[in-house]
Amino acid sequence: MSRGEATVDDFDQALREFQLAEQTRRSAADWLGAFEAALAARDPARIGALFHEDSHWRDILAFTWHMTAVAGRDGIAERLAAEQARTAAHGFHLPRDRRPPRRVTRLGIDSIEAIYEFSTADGRGAGIIRLSPAPGGDGTMKAWHISTTLEALKGHEEKIGPNRPTGAAYSRNFGGDNWADMRRKASAYDDREPAVLVIGAAQAGLSVAARLNQLGVDTLVVERWPRIGDSWRRRYHSLALHNSIHLNHLPYMEFPPTWPKYIPKDMLANWFEFYADAMEINCWTGTEFVGGAWDEAAKRWTARLKRSDGSERIVRPRHLVFANGVSSYPMIPDLPGIEDFKGTVIHSEGFDSGAAWKGKNALILGTGSSANDIALDLHSHGARATLIQRGSTTVVSIDPSARLNEAIWDEGGALEDCDLIVASATPPLMIQAYKAVTKRMLELDREMIEGLKRIGFKHDVGEDETGHQMKYFRRGGGYNLDAGSSALLIKGELGLLQYDRIERFTAEGALLKDGSTVPADLIVLATGYYPQQELVRRTLGDDMLERIGPVWGIGEDGELNNMYKRTPQEGLWFIAGGLAQCRINSKYLALQIKAMELGKLGPLR
Repeated sequence: MSRGEATVDDFDQALREFQLAEQTRRSAADWLGAFEAALAARDPARIGALFHEDSHWRDILAFTWHMTAVAGRDGIAERLAAEQARTAAHGFHLPRDRRPPRRVTRLGIDSIEAIYEFSTADGRGAGIIRLSPAPGGDGTMKAWHISTTLEALKGHEEKIGPNRPTGAAYSRNFGGDNWADMRRKASAYDDREPAVLVIGAAQAGLSVAARLNQLGVDTLVVERWPRIGDSWRRRYHSLALHNSIHLNHLPYMEFPPTWPKYIPKDMLANWFEFYADAMEINCWTGTEFVGGAWDEAAKRWTARLKRSDGSERIVRPRHLVFANGVSSYPMIPDLPGIEDFKGTVIHSEGFDSGAAWKGKNALILGTGSSANDIALDLHSHGARATLIQRGSTTVVSIDPSARLNEAIWDEGGALEDCDLIVASATPPLMIQAYKAVTKRMLELDREMIEGLKRIGFKHDVGEDETGHQMKYFRRGGGYNLDAGSSALLIKGELGLLQYDRIERFTAEGALLKDGSTVPADLIVLATGYYPQQELVRRTLGDDMLERIGPVWGIGEDGELNNMYKRTPQEGLWFIAGGLAQCRINSKYLALQIKAMELGKLGPLR
């Protein structure tokens, strides 16, 4: 083929791609125009005509001031028409500075997927639409999925980019306070009360504090450990993140491009410390929240903080945010005979390294990720490690299987666009997606899983075949993201013992029902943690716990219980999860707090 012919072919291909892109953009723009007109008329019939019968809508604060999912054309149309009276949504358009409309396949449906933006009476929103051809073959495109998400409050946008502060308050302020002086004073709270008290300075607490700072909400974070990041720094020696760096950034600041794909715990802990300083987060380390009470008349909390020097400080914030993680205190099971054991018993929280156990026998109670990682660490230091399995476990290879859940971020593009797409999923669509992904995971990990079953390992894929991710949302555990322990189990280099074979523990180890003993010098209880509401019970009391109900786990609406949204107790909030979850949902939690501070949003009724 000549150079001229290749150029013509290239030109034709480029023209076809341009025409397809333009057709895709036009289809999305036409649908948005019709949607805006139908919304303005508040006509359920016109709105419904734009949707497939089997369609899904997720709203995050924009229309309902809640995290709301609606399924079915008629229900969506009725709800949108009703909420439009207050929302006054308008100005729907395809922004030029975000990912353009494109043709994708989602849940097996060939679709046009487009990010759009719009305005409401209260602020600025964004969302996605997914369109596919209407039945009948006339070329009409209808939506099978739409999301509407509040991104900013009108007149109270984040202080970023062109809206960043000028720095005039301390720039060249000869004879006055410089930036460091102002930061010390701001963090001391000698002259004021914080509007928000955040408990915990890991990814959840730092994310929401950074968001609140940019919205102008005075926020204090307290961390019981001596340094920010210690909640990660103090975990076992070999720990690294089990998912990839490109989805784990904190708000406003991405990790350096030189960093490894899987971030070591100490690297992450040091970043948290740096991040808090760079984002001007007011944080008191060595400070533990030990109790509090809500003053209904004053609409404030009385929060007791205990400092590492034994002193106490009372603060009176309007909002209390628990950001201490999905779990709280270590769960120590009542094991028969464990008090007779002569060796060392520790919870996984207290395990650091297997270096001291070379040549020794170790039993690890549990088969989740922490148990398997600890077994690997002990094995690498020359210990003889045995995992004790109590219930069935979902096992997934970190790469390639677990990485399937990173697919949206793997597609590339701006982080905020990926986050918007991830947040758009309704609970039913999320279930469908996890079922499909889990089916693929089983194919990829077939050899590993069959090998585990051959040695008697109890394996499952979740109660509805949704795999490890829904186990995490429902119970916070019950799975292992495999870093290599499964291969060692199959080869016999790590031991496996079923708990139901144990009669009791003795001075020497585990006495089995057949009369034999499995010797041990160390027993590690990788038995998990009490759920987050246990911290609520111990610090706010049983009555408060009863009032708010479950924290984490899936509620009747398919959403996480009491997470990232208003709770039945005014001024009480919860945020937890992995770094991506905290980055995404900290925005929505912060917007709700800001809206309440402005009087735009009241307590949950």
